Amino acid sequence: MADPIGPEHSNPPKQSTANAEPWVTVQTSRHFMDWLGEFDISLGFTTYQTGKVFFLGRKPDNGISVFERTFNHCMGLWASDDSQELWLSSKFQLWRFQQVPAAAVPYRTDHEAGGSTTHQAWTERGYDVAYVPRVGYTTGDLDIHDIAVDSDGRVVFVCTLFGCLATLSQRASFQPLWRPPFLSALVPEDRCHLNGLAMRNGRPAFVTAVADTDVVDGWRDRRHDGGCVVDVHSGEMIARGLSMPHSPRWYRDSLWVLNSGTGELGTINLDTGQFDPVAFCPGYLRGLSFIGDYAIVTLSKPRHASFNGLALDDRLQARNAEAQCGLQVIDVRSGTVAHWVRLDGALVTELYDVVVLPGVRQPIGLGLKTNEIERLILVDEPGNL
Repeated sequence: MADPIGPEHSNPPKQSTANAEPWVTVQTSRHFMDWLGEFDISLGFTTYQTGKVFFLGRKPDNGISVFERTFNHCMGLWASDDSQELWLSSKFQLWRFQQVPAAAVPYRTDHEAGGSTTHQAWTERGYDVAYVPRVGYTTGDLDIHDIAVDSDGRVVFVCTLFGCLATLSQRASFQPLWRPPFLSALVPEDRCHLNGLAMRNGRPAFVTAVADTDVVDGWRDRRHDGGCVVDVHSGEMIARGLSMPHSPRWYRDSLWVLNSGTGELGTINLDTGQFDPVAFCPGYLRGLSFIGDYAIVTLSKPRHASFNGLALDDRLQARNAEAQCGLQVIDVRSGTVAHWVRLDGALVTELYDVVVLPGVRQPIGLGLKTNEIERLILVDEPGNL
């Protein structure tokens, strides 16, 4: 299946042409939509390159639904288990989204200024829920990567610029919570490129870094084999020798990691520190989520200077293949790719994060560039003074 995204999808990038040509085309494997239906899920994923958060779901006829909204340089994405809440990092802000019924959102029947609106058109087109940005926290450009919410409801994020785990502050840009023992100071120098966060039992448990270097931008010289995994509780290094690892996740009593520089999804043996590959994917990997026996990863085309010259290049060449941009659904029992999604277009070649949205069939998101968010007004249950 394929779906070209053009101006009808709300707010295409300024580079779109006047003749409404699609700026990106989304294709899926034959049974991907059936797989979404089997688990009753949809997916959300981000691209910082074009500053978009995408929602991928199922139309009433089981066709692919792709919806996008603009948030500048958006990267980290987190979803609650019940899909009611999302957190998204952008260039200098953290956003909290709340789910509301799609029927509550005004729909512009005429995209020109002053057009009429209706509250039924979204549901008539099959959309069931909408994600509304309720709160935006201004943090400054901290280069926030992974985001999670702990068991106390506190948002925890990877503050990559300072190489630490942090949370929000009412008075400042952020509140530091923890930094790796090998960093001698809390300074905005991106010394190790701390990027990934794995939660375990509702608490930060493991982080990934590109290298355990303690000088400004030192990680760039160790991209091939300087990658490491650190135990947050003990501060101990539990794995070394990785190539630009990302997206650690604790799932089914195992620590999963993307060894991005080699294009591999695998697990870390906590006793030996060994990385055990499960699957190879044709792209630079970041973003990892799970449902049942399946892992969902995002792939990027490694054209940025930081991506070039890695083992991934040689592995792709040996397979007579080129890097792809999209998502792959991997059966973790066999390591085979069960389903895939490809994004083709010059404006989207790099993705970052992906989340599973259980119980959501065809979502939309509200952004800040069109006026639906101005006209959406919901009243809570009455309270008491």
